[in-house]
Amino acid sequence: MNDSQTKSSAERLSEQTGLTERILSDSGEPEHQTPRPRRVTLRSQFEPAWLHTITSKYALVLVWAAMALVYYILMPTRFGSWGAFSSIFGSQQVLVFLAMSAMITLVVGEFDLSIASVMGIAATLVPVLAGVHGWNVWLACLVAIGVCLLAGAVNAFFVVVMDVSSFVVTLGTGTLLIGLAQMVSGSNIVSVNSPALSKIATQEVLGMPISFYYGILLAVAIAYILGWTPLGRSMIFVGANPEVARLAGIRVQRIRAGAYLAGSLLAGLAGVIMVATVGGFDSSTSATYLLPALAAVFLGTAVVQPGMFNPIGTIIAIYFLTTGIFGLQLLGFSGWIQNVFYGAGLVVAVTLAKVVRDRSKTD
Repeated sequence: MNDSQTKSSAERLSEQTGLTERILSDSGEPEHQTPRPRRVTLRSQFEPAWLHTITSKYALVLVWAAMALVYYILMPTRFGSWGAFSSIFGSQQVLVFLAMSAMITLVVGEFDLSIASVMGIAATLVPVLAGVHGWNVWLACLVAIGVCLLAGAVNAFFVVVMDVSSFVVTLGTGTLLIGLAQMVSGSNIVSVNSPALSKIATQEVLGMPISFYYGILLAVAIAYILGWTPLGRSMIFVGANPEVARLAGIRVQRIRAGAYLAGSLLAGLAGVIMVATVGGFDSSTSATYLLPALAAVFLGTAVVQPGMFNPIGTIIAIYFLTTGIFGLQLLGFSGWIQNVFYGAGLVVAVTLAKVVRDRSKTD
């Protein structure tokens, strides 16, 4: 009897050890028992370490710099002005918050297609409640954020508790929210005139709108959480292999549900910033913000921490894409170039992410 119990315990330990080895292998860490020999090539023998770091982690930054240089040579007066700089870096705060919202769920292995619609319902409710119905603008913002959190809770319930596909659930939720936003707004552009609300986003600090610094601080804060806190390490662990994370004692369901709630919160804040910046919103345009956010998140996996979703890489990708589109528009290309650039950028980003992951496994 004791022998069978001992054997059963040993078998369970062997299974857990095997799962742990697989996740370590998937994350790029060498296996302890049978380490693979490092592939030796002419490049690895003669390429300096610093050059390998730059080309593997910061190639996108070099391409960004080269692209900006080409635009400057072609249009030194227009592209080299402070107005151009401010247009590139001072106009993407909504996209930064929305991309961070998408990234949080992707880190834990989930997929949320409703983030743009969540942003849209927040950006619709604030002007409807404050501008049309005369509510206090701050109360309207709180209600809008509350609705966004409710949407995140609905996603978490169906995906985490009911175990329904995140793709199906969030696609359905996103479509539902677009319909609700159009119903609330009467399918019209809604606006609100609130200097106090506008000030929290447009007040200039060192020549840039203060909301620009919100995005930078958000990216740094998320990077700190993911890299230096137990919560962040648990999120990455869950995203790599939820079953091993569960065996390690991590509350996987809470992490997954929390990611949906946090993502919805950031998407709601993006909607509030949208209204504070431009003073209103057209609910029919919500879906157009999804592709740029996803393109930036996936392209960000090719920089800073190759093969991993990371906030610093994401924010670099956002301004890389914005620079490319802005320069092409200055050269005379019409509005269609934005969809072409973001669509192509998403395909290239996913391809680069796969190439980087494959390379990290063979190096």
